[in-house]
Amino acid sequence: MSRIGKNPVAIPEKVEVAITGETIKVKGPKGELTFKCAPSIKLEKVEKKIVVKPIDVAAKDAGALWGMTRTLVNNMMVGVSEGFVKKLEFNGVGYKAAVAGETLTLNLGYSHPIDFKLPKGIQAKVVKNEIEIIGVDKELVGFVAAKIRSFREPEPYKGKGIKYSDETILRKAGKTGGKK
Repeated sequence: MSRIGKNPVAIPEKVEVAITGETIKVKGPKGELTFKCAPSIKLEKVEKKIVVKPIDVAAKDAGALWGMTRTLVNNMMVGVSEGFVKKLEFNGVGYKAAVAGETLTLNLGYSHPIDFKLPKGIQAKVVKNEIEIIGVDKELVGFVAAKIRSFREPEPYKGKGIKYSDETILRKAGKTGGKK
């Protein structure tokens, strides 16, 4: 039995929910999201809450799908009402970032700048040495942040590269000297 799945998902103010069969559509002030759940899961709108239930509790994957579906629906509610933000920091001599329209341009010590086209529904802000990825879809925000981080992952000796703002890099001492 899923402990997370048992909890109903509250519908925030100014958020509209439409459930048709296995598909849920959520519309709020920040945007609109659609999700198609597994056929073994049933979604119901009860007053100002959404209840997620498995059709067959004894099924092998019922508990896992039940809890996951409830979490995804909750993320949709938070996304369309508040939105999600991931912050990345870049450190290194000459490292720069700039946003022009839908393109994030990164200078990360390579011989060429990296132009990354932001997907639809994602915005980016650059403040000093920090990049903010903003959007309503938590999965897409995390994916874009991971993709940007992969262009120059942080290295353990000097800490140069792109890292999440809450990530800690375990630093190594490096060479201390030659042979004696």
